[in-house]
Amino acid sequence: MFQVPVGVSARHIHLSEEHIAKLFGSGYELSVLKDLSQPGQFAAKETVAVIGPRGQFDKVRILGPARGKSQLEVSRTDAFTLGITPPVRESGNIAGTPGIKVVGPAGEMELAEGVIVAARHIHFHTDDAAKWGIADKQRLSVRVEGERALVFENVVARVSDQFALDMHIDTDEANAAGVKTGDIAVILL
Repeated sequence: MFQVPVGVSARHIHLSEEHIAKLFGSGYELSVLKDLSQPGQFAAKETVAVIGPRGQFDKVRILGPARGKSQLEVSRTDAFTLGITPPVRESGNIAGTPGIKVVGPAGEMELAEGVIVAARHIHFHTDDAAKWGIADKQRLSVRVEGERALVFENVVARVSDQFALDMHIDTDEANAAGVKTGDIAVILL
């Protein structure tokens, strides 16, 4: 049985260095609030507001470090509140996605594209993937137990020697299954 810890991912934003400077000031460095499950990744103390055509969220957590391209990850419910229709995509695949207004303490900007509903995925260290016979980009089925047990289909395997084993789902998916960060899921393959 292939067990994997579950991480529930609330709405958050990844920012490029250029956009951090626009929103917080030239040369600004993000401050670490807490480390995340993936090595070198952290939740920053800083937040921004995101404003859509119909609604907004005032305290969207920034995840660091800076990325090559800025990207806002929301749940489908968040998207309804904002008044946008982002596609389900793997992180980093933002071409042709909706944009959004982002407001920080030192400035604001229009993100031309980059809003997605993140595809559910599992980060595998290359050793775990090899041991379990799982390939990068493979689609998996994963079962979660409990009162609202269910099987998630089309879970994307993401394999790298930079990753630690962790399954990421958004808040809508977690609520539907009645799971929380730290629960265990079983990979069915």
